[in-house]
Amino acid sequence: MNRRDFIKTLGVPGRVMLVGGAAGAPVRDEMEVRQESSADPLLAGVCDIHIHCLPDTRARCIDELTLARQAKVAGYRALMYKSNDWSCHGRAYLIRQALPEFEVFGSLCMNCVHGDKVNVFAAEQAIKTTGSLCRCIWMPTLAAAYQHQCDKLPGPGIPVLDPQGNVLPEVVRVMELCAEADIIFASGHSAPQESLILARKAKEIGVKKFVVTHVNSLIWKLTRDQILQAVDLGAFVEYCYLPRLWGPGSGNPQFERQSHEEFLTYVRTIPERSFISTDLGQQGNPNPITGMRTCIRELSGAEIPQRDIDLLVRTNPAHLIGLDK
Repeated sequence: MNRRDFIKTLGVPGRVMLVGGAAGAPVRDEMEVRQESSADPLLAGVCDIHIHCLPDTRARCIDELTLARQAKVAGYRALMYKSNDWSCHGRAYLIRQALPEFEVFGSLCMNCVHGDKVNVFAAEQAIKTTGSLCRCIWMPTLAAAYQHQCDKLPGPGIPVLDPQGNVLPEVVRVMELCAEADIIFASGHSAPQESLILARKAKEIGVKKFVVTHVNSLIWKLTRDQILQAVDLGAFVEYCYLPRLWGPGSGNPQFERQSHEEFLTYVRTIPERSFISTDLGQQGNPNPITGMRTCIRELSGAEIPQRDIDLLVRTNPAHLIGLDK
């Protein structure tokens, strides 16, 4: 079997599994490459605000500048990058120099590189960085206490609540900073019940852009009632398309792929306060643009109203990163 035939047998969306070269650059299907490099009315105005790219400490399928170039050509309105370890907003400033008139933003995750607790100083400096392009502070993700507990990882992880279930003072202060700067405060990898407690405190403080993240994914899934509780407290909820793509033959083969029906159940819950991100960029998974295109086609094919699709991938994420000012 030749290399091209082998690639075709991989069977994942976008066929990005095979990795070659010292830098780990993915070898991808020619049709996918052409699609990523051309305008697509389906993607006009899209804002994807949860993407993982190079440079990073984990293997990724594409770098931030290349993806931004592709997204601009495809018709996207904006991207926001996320790294579990390093801030992305400084690189967003440089990418904007290379791509004038395209909206690129970064974010900051409160993981172990910033210490063993939520680091207020790191948040302050991120918000003050040239360009004001840090548009989201995520609570701990891979280092979250809840993640450590669920995955039986060494150490206690980084908490967001004290033993009595109260929001920690440093977390409250980061909420205040996000409220003052009018940027997103995101729950990260907090437990569903922790996210509701955070939402209640965020409402009390006056955070306008509190987001409960990937509520349709793995250990962070919220029930319908929990989603509605979060929204009642002023939250937006994020659905990620990644669970529709992972599973056997993907870059995340250890997880069970989410069904079409379950994904649509989430999407239909309350689109007025929801948005969809791809959460893509992992090596072995589709290019985020391919993933977003597949997502929109799936929504359209399921007769989700165009108004709701626009809310989910355009209007609401644009609002959250401050493009409606």
